[in-house]
Amino acid sequence: MEAFERPTFETSAARTVYQYVERHGTAARHRARTATELDSETFDEALEHLLSKGYLKDDGGTLALALDVGSVETHQNDGISYVIRPAQPDDFEGLVEAIRDVSAESTYVVAESVAEQLLYEDAVTRHNTVQSRVFFVATVDDEVVGWCHLDLPQLDKLRETAQLTVGVVEDHRDHGIGSQLMERGMEWARANGYRKLYNSVPAVSENALSFLEAHGWHTEGIRRNHYTVGDEEVDEVMMAYTFD
Repeated sequence: MEAFERPTFETSAARTVYQYVERHGTAARHRARTATELDSETFDEALEHLLSKGYLKDDGGTLALALDVGSVETHQNDGISYVIRPAQPDDFEGLVEAIRDVSAESTYVVAESVAEQLLYEDAVTRHNTVQSRVFFVATVDDEVVGWCHLDLPQLDKLRETAQLTVGVVEDHRDHGIGSQLMERGMEWARANGYRKLYNSVPAVSENALSFLEAHGWHTEGIRRNHYTVGDEEVDEVMMAYTFD
């Protein structure tokens, strides 16, 4: 299933099973059957339908969303080898830690809110009739050191725009990881029909603003005194990238 494809359901049982797995990220098959309170035959029919449509996948009895967001890529730069790939449920703790690490030091408010949303929902990927959420991660020796996040509204009037955040923990910067993550997210958005990406950054985050500008982003607007950082009122710089 593609992340931009809005899921549809032929039966209420299929909707119930999908919603349970989607809200929990992953779910043991027997736990999903118990939690949805469906009888065995109805549950099995609903699950088989979801598997056949490519909405869910069953990995040895563990159910998860079957989103197709790309392949695994290996990169090398300055003697550093790192992998960029779609995030998996097992990346949850490392992903939250990386986002919090970056947002704490650079007042990356939007990224901080993404981390809080992850913790609240306790799931890496979301895909329902309202919104989708996709993450790409960069790993070094299987440790998450950076991310690119795309928030994808499913409402028709918003489905051609997406919010993008990107960040790399301090110890792994200056090796091109952030640029590769940015390019991966932007290429995915372009390939899937999005016409515009946006991000919002406090005006005091000069490095973040310079990074976005270096990748072709432009300032779309400024909201005065939008953030409170410490005791200081700080402007919000609204950045955007529009595909040709």
